[in-house]
Amino acid sequence: MTELGKLVDVDIRQAWSHEARDFTPWLASHLGEIGETIGLPLELEGQEVAVDTYSADILARNPHNDARVLIENQLESSDHCHLGQIMTYLAGLEAETVIWIATRFTEAHLSAIKWLNEHTEQPFAFFAVKVRVVRIGESPIAPIFEVLERPNDWERQLHEKTRAQPDSLMKKKQEFWDFYFDRFPAEAQSDSLAGRSNRWRRVPDYGLVVSYYVAAKGVGLFLRGTLGANNDDVAELLTPHRERLQEMTGSQHWNAPSGFFFHVVHPGDVFDENHWSETADWLQGMVKRYEEAVRQCFGGQQ
Repeated sequence: MTELGKLVDVDIRQAWSHEARDFTPWLASHLGEIGETIGLPLELEGQEVAVDTYSADILARNPHNDARVLIENQLESSDHCHLGQIMTYLAGLEAETVIWIATRFTEAHLSAIKWLNEHTEQPFAFFAVKVRVVRIGESPIAPIFEVLERPNDWERQLHEKTRAQPDSLMKKKQEFWDFYFDRFPAEAQSDSLAGRSNRWRRVPDYGLVVSYYVAAKGVGLFLRGTLGANNDDVAELLTPHRERLQEMTGSQHWNAPSGFFFHVVHPGDVFDENHWSETADWLQGMVKRYEEAVRQCFGGQQ
């Protein structure tokens, strides 16, 4: 008979010693695991996104419909402070889905999430997700996510969205990217393949990335740090060159708290294929413009 191991819980701090420095960046780079847990694809939009005097841990996007998803995470038990912040972020960020992750939830907070699901209409959805860290014997430790509260008809909603998917925004975005890479084949050989909405180009040696995306009402791009980079560190790196980068990119947006720097948007309807050539040309030209701006500003400072 095959010998079976025993699954045991370990101290969560063995996986992540600090919530903001370790847990949040890890979640941001493993959104696929959270998405599988609740049944939604997720694409990262930002970390530590400023809302009034607070900062939302993670802001993601559902590529099916471009709706925003707020993720608030804790390495401890749920508390009233985080519940209040979630409601503030929900309004300030115009999110439709909220995922609250904690190591333990009190009955009062689970009741609050249940009440929100029962007293708000679609498309709003609220999740309480418990995180554990486990291992078998001497195996590497691994996280487990368990959904404790979700909308009552969530599976039915997912089924309806899946049936409607062939004509969805997500499909149209993929068609745009297919068109883009057919038009610029060299771009397909780069490190730009990412989610349905966004692509990215790393600028070698500078710890910076040109991130560009397509949305329902246009395309855009911005500078950010590499995955997991601290936004304050990126801001400190860019600040001495802020005026020159704004001049060279044509963007007046700084947006340091969100981690999106020098954001610029080109409006348009992604469903209008008649304008795809012009839109793709603009986007490809701007990607090169941003890369060249970084190299000129930081040349010799690797």
